[in-house]
Amino acid sequence: MTPDKPQAKVDHLRFHRAHAHLEPTFGNDTFALKAEAFARFFGTPTFLGAQTAIVVLWVVLNGTGVTHFDVYPFILLNLAFSLQSAYAAPLILLAQTRQAARDKAQSDADAQHREALAVANTERQAQAAQNTAQLLELLEQNTRLTEMTKQLTERIESLTSEMHQQFVRKP
Repeated sequence: MTPDKPQAKVDHLRFHRAHAHLEPTFGNDTFALKAEAFARFFGTPTFLGAQTAIVVLWVVLNGTGVTHFDVYPFILLNLAFSLQSAYAAPLILLAQTRQAARDKAQSDADAQHREALAVANTERQAQAAQNTAQLLELLEQNTRLTEMTKQLTERIESLTSEMHQQFVRKP
């Protein structure tokens, strides 16, 4: 019986670490991270609800005459939407590009992991085939040894009988 070997700690991210040096297209600087976070915020219910509330309030205040800073046809509101669109589109593209780079690195690491699993599986199958061949050879040797033992046992029994008959005849 072999003594228990301490289990080596498995690094589950070992296939991903090879890609750690890859930086997204726009880097990991503060601007890129903040821009990506802002672009992700554009699609949230919070943003849509807040924007809807601001637009409704803007139209109600200016349409009812409570204030007159942007009267109908709400040119300032259109300018704000244009400005928002001008910044939102590039920020969303930036976020998509960064996500695509992360997805590619993840996909490459997964492919390497699958390849490593396939190689390990092939090695295990080869080892199993080798073990099976060794077991068959050992079984054949055991069968031959058992047959030889049987033959020797029968020969010993025959010789013992002959010797017994020889000794019994000579009184």
